[in-house]
Amino acid sequence: MQKLSRRTRVLTGAVAVAALGAGTFGAVSASAGTPDAAAKAAVTADAGDKNLTHSTHLTVAAATKAAQASLDAAKKENQRVTVAVVDRNGNTVVTLRGDGAGPQSYESAEKKAYTAVSWNAPTSELAKRLEQAPNLKDIPGTLFLAGGAPVTAKGAPVAGIGVAGAPSGDLDEKFARAGVAALGR
Repeated sequence: MQKLSRRTRVLTGAVAVAALGAGTFGAVSASAGTPDAAAKAAVTADAGDKNLTHSTHLTVAAATKAAQASLDAAKKENQRVTVAVVDRNGNTVVTLRGDGAGPQSYESAEKKAYTAVSWNAPTSELAKRLEQAPNLKDIPGTLFLAGGAPVTAKGAPVAGIGVAGAPSGDLDEKFARAGVAALGR
């Protein structure tokens, strides 16, 4: 067998690299126009697909209505509070801070709302559970003080309303329940 010169070997390698590159470019270009199987599956998924779940969320208008009703109930009793409404996932939908509400009330209202929706129970009831399970208070984002009320639809939690700033948690929770009641009207 004849030994190839250095120049021939370099040229042969360059031609091989160019051919490989052209083949790869052609394959990529050809596949760019046609969706792959995963994309087709995503496009064909519909509401009847057994792999999908459905959840109910309050509209922004409904969350605002509930928050305003809570704030109005507090104002009637000359209380300065903050009201937060969170969705089923604990994300804040709306927060209304009443005139003169304390700086701590904003975060407290959100945490009470989150806690209420997470356990689908008023936070006053959940605070009582701490006697049996004191480590519940260590769960991030929660606040086990009265003032949070869940909003349910067909027995499932869909939102939480938290109120903070009144001199007692009982008053905070009373105002949160006024927000829940406003959704029924």
